Amino acid sequence: MIIPESIKRYIDGKQYELDDLGKSDSKIMLFDDMVLKIEPVRAENETTVELMKWLEDKVPAPKVIVFEKDDTYQYLLMTRVKGDVLCATYYLEHPKELLALLASAFKMLWNVDVAGCPRTFDLDAELAEAGRRVENNLVDISDAEPDTFGEGGRFKDPYDLLSWLEANKPSFEPVFSHGDLCLPNILVKDGKVSGFIDLGDTGVGDKWKDIALGYRSLKHNFDGTFGGKVYPDFDPEMLWEVLGIEPDREKIDYFILLDELF
Repeated sequence: MIIPESIKRYIDGKQYELDDLGKSDSKIMLFDDMVLKIEPVRAENETTVELMKWLEDKVPAPKVIVFEKDDTYQYLLMTRVKGDVLCATYYLEHPKELLALLASAFKMLWNVDVAGCPRTFDLDAELAEAGRRVENNLVDISDAEPDTFGEGGRFKDPYDLLSWLEANKPSFEPVFSHGDLCLPNILVKDGKVSGFIDLGDTGVGDKWKDIALGYRSLKHNFDGTFGGKVYPDFDPEMLWEVLGIEPDREKIDYFILLDELF
């Protein structure tokens, strides 16, 4: 790949490190004050750039510096949000602080006025994309929850799960949604949420999708699934009191299962 000149003039000679925390096929170069994300050309990436520009001054998030593409790759140079990820060891060892910050993150997103938002993730579109992934054998069942597939699991295979999801669609509760509100996508500095990263699934979406994926992220960061260390004194059910809501278990279950196909 050849980095475009419009981007090279910002980064030439600057030191960087590679970010390999996520699971995507992107190459992410972290500079002191900028991030360069390089990934295969996808139409949805241009919508993400449009959304990032729309989002400026609404919630803290990276700002677009330069966006370029060629026949194969897209190059997004953006500002770097400073802070520690919410799954940093300090916060896992101080769960009350973590929960208060997570609740703050939810409320920051839900308070955004969605008028004019350039992207909406309605459930029919998400199920259509899930169906495309199932048909093309793109679902990694080894990455699913242990009780989702296979012998003793709830579903025989991804086709079986997709059929269940299509037959059990919940009502839509639209809010401004991050789309993947797990702990590594929330940054914190000086005791406050300093920004949201990884905005590829961000837009108008269902309130319970963020809650479901945030709840799952909480559970697995504390039970040792992620990171390998168990924090036995933490109960993810504490989230509901901090958020001040009653959990809708059916919707939480639905959106966690939907995410199994992505």
